[in-house]
Amino acid sequence: MSLAHTTVLLWAWGSLQAFEIVEKENIFQKTPCPAFLMFDNAAYLADMSFELPCHCKPEEVSAVVWYYQEHPGSSHTKVLTDFDGRVLTEAAQVRVGSDMLVRFSIRMFSLLVFRAQPEDSGLYFCGTRKGDYFYAYDVDIQSSAGMVATFKDKGQEPFEDERLGNLRVFTTFWEWTPCDRCGVRGERWRIGLCYLQSPDLSPRYHKTLPNVVSCGSRAVPRKLRNTARDHTPELLVQSCMVPCERMTIRKSMMAVFDYVSKVGSRPWVPQVPIQFHQQRLGHGLIISCPGARPEHAVAWDKDSQHLYRTEYLKGVNRSMRVFIDHGNQLHIRFTQLSDRGIYYCWRQGVQIAGFRLTVTSLGHYQVSLSDPETRSALQLTLLGYLLITAVFVTIHLCRCCRYLFCFPSSLP
Repeated sequence: MSLAHTTVLLWAWGSLQAFEIVEKENIFQKTPCPAFLMFDNAAYLADMSFELPCHCKPEEVSAVVWYYQEHPGSSHTKVLTDFDGRVLTEAAQVRVGSDMLVRFSIRMFSLLVFRAQPEDSGLYFCGTRKGDYFYAYDVDIQSSAGMVATFKDKGQEPFEDERLGNLRVFTTFWEWTPCDRCGVRGERWRIGLCYLQSPDLSPRYHKTLPNVVSCGSRAVPRKLRNTARDHTPELLVQSCMVPCERMTIRKSMMAVFDYVSKVGSRPWVPQVPIQFHQQRLGHGLIISCPGARPEHAVAWDKDSQHLYRTEYLKGVNRSMRVFIDHGNQLHIRFTQLSDRGIYYCWRQGVQIAGFRLTVTSLGHYQVSLSDPETRSALQLTLLGYLLITAVFVTIHLCRCCRYLFCFPSSLP
């Protein structure tokens, strides 16, 4: 092939790539904004992060502002904007319980909300500083507090649909996660959120199926929403088994190991990064898997013991001291000496990290209100005082009533 032909081909390839880029940049020209603002329904589980794309906007608008309202027509509106030097929020910097104003980012006209909470449910509008709206969402964040786990290996089945006249309440399951372990028996699961079907829904809301939206949608009348409140999200768990992918080790490292093994015993080399942590005896501990989200397949092992959700999922046993919550975090309440060891974390079927835990009864422990054990102790103390006060007041009220009704003549 001559130099001229090669030049023409490279020019044509570059033109195609440029055409591709222009098409991606002009995507808003092909998506006209609706004349009448509609709401797209979207449902998520608490502590999940989600993205809301601004699917349409006028071409002359170079930056968007997102607005939040808890209820339609509410006078209290939150303005979500990255203007005026705001630093973009990263998911790793977000803490549980933080206000939504420090848990969001706007990137390429899309709104990202990190670790969403049920109080973040509401209406989200994409618009301008002047208050012109282009696109809107109806977001329903469902709490995981009352989530019901169903284990297929035990023969359990998900809840049946509930029917009350024209109202049908049911669970819509997401796709199965990958197997959380490889080479050994693992588990996979799928999250199910509450949805309902009714002809009495507001027509201003987009629906993927006729008359079907999530249970917490603003399209649902308040009366129907209260009826569906008892239908909690579900978690369907099933055993699985997948092989591990072969991992190659550098020849240089193998040469060092062979040399050391000839000189003496082969040293223990961890397969994943190990983090060391020292915990005071009797205090609680929460371990998170690095980079894991609630929708990820996450598993925990203690040394060679596999901590399966069938036995260690939160809510399986009320008296559990060691359990895994619905956000994939490992909880150890009232740490004991037997809890010492290495806790390995699996994410999406790959072991990625380990935590070597040592338990000590020595040293000074600084009490903090951020410690869940401290908060529990304060709550129990206040509850005890309230009970004692209620009993004291009740006894004196009874004595006063008895005195008034039994000895009325003795009154002045």
